[in-house]
Amino acid sequence: MSKDRIVIVGGYGHVGATICKKLGDAYPGRVYAAGRSLEKAEAFCRETNGKVLPLQLDIRKPLDQSMLENVKLVVMCLDQTDTTFVEGCVRNGTHYLDISANGQFLTQIEQWGSQVATKDLGTAVLSVGLAPGLTNLLAGEAHRLLDEVSELDIFIMLGLGDRHGKAALEWTIDNLCTSYEVMNKHQRVTVESMTEGKLVDFGPELGKKHAYRFPFSDQQTLARTLDVPTVSTRLCFDLDGMTRVVAGLRSMGICQLLHLPKVREATMEAFGRWKMGDDRFAIKVEARGKRGYDESTVECLLSGRDQSKMTAMVAAAVAKSLYEEAFPPGVHHIEQLFSLEKIRFWLEQEASLTMFVREAGL
Repeated sequence: MSKDRIVIVGGYGHVGATICKKLGDAYPGRVYAAGRSLEKAEAFCRETNGKVLPLQLDIRKPLDQSMLENVKLVVMCLDQTDTTFVEGCVRNGTHYLDISANGQFLTQIEQWGSQVATKDLGTAVLSVGLAPGLTNLLAGEAHRLLDEVSELDIFIMLGLGDRHGKAALEWTIDNLCTSYEVMNKHQRVTVESMTEGKLVDFGPELGKKHAYRFPFSDQQTLARTLDVPTVSTRLCFDLDGMTRVVAGLRSMGICQLLHLPKVREATMEAFGRWKMGDDRFAIKVEARGKRGYDESTVECLLSGRDQSKMTAMVAAAVAKSLYEEAFPPGVHHIEQLFSLEKIRFWLEQEASLTMFVREAGL
């Protein structure tokens, strides 16, 4: 039986639905929106006029390998707690794409991939989306423009007026008070989210914002894949005052309250209903190092609207490449198989992209 199906797990969710529609347009009748609720999957698929088909699938249960016999690609839009499902797909020769941002989980997949022989395995691509994803590709481009990179700073601005899926809101709120490791001069150091703020300039339209450390997985990944001694990722919102309020609440001890289910739920609801700000997002990557013998900095700035749509577009573009082209088997992060140049044509139609190299003293 030939492998020609594409299964999007979480395919009727906020981001998954957009991925389904884009892939359904490209491969009608071969795309499946999968999730625990067959009723929700069927309701969503009716909106696609048969281009996307429903599939009931619970990734918490043991994987039925027979289900993968005709599946060429799985796109994962849900967070997972162990690598069992991923391993089952890749061992079966089914390609796998993951849009999650949980650094610890992605590291588990990466470590598993480094311990198994790649023969007959499918290709797994991790860190796909906005952040991680576009942040990785921008960092890769900045790295390419320098001969030596000593430090990477990544800044992510999200719009409070944007429509964020439930999973994205939960991930953000649950990580407001997280401690995590980053690389600093080739040494692992523990830092805390929403601390160590930096003022970053997102250009004349968006202006300057205060951004704070946040545990996006790109900073751990890029330290390894690009071999950069120091990497950090910081988050801010389009309303600078709100970013500073959240950072202030974190320093005042809101973390203890967020452990209470009712407080967490109320915070989720407040963020979900927030109508302040707009739907703009921006990514800025600053790479410092040397170009020839000169100290230099590369700055890459990407800005656009609707970060969820952008995540879906990146995922759909990578999915199409995995479906149609041959890639090395095993586990890879997006920057190890793709470059900014590969998606630049459509990306610049959807968002504004600028980059420049600044020599020291200029």
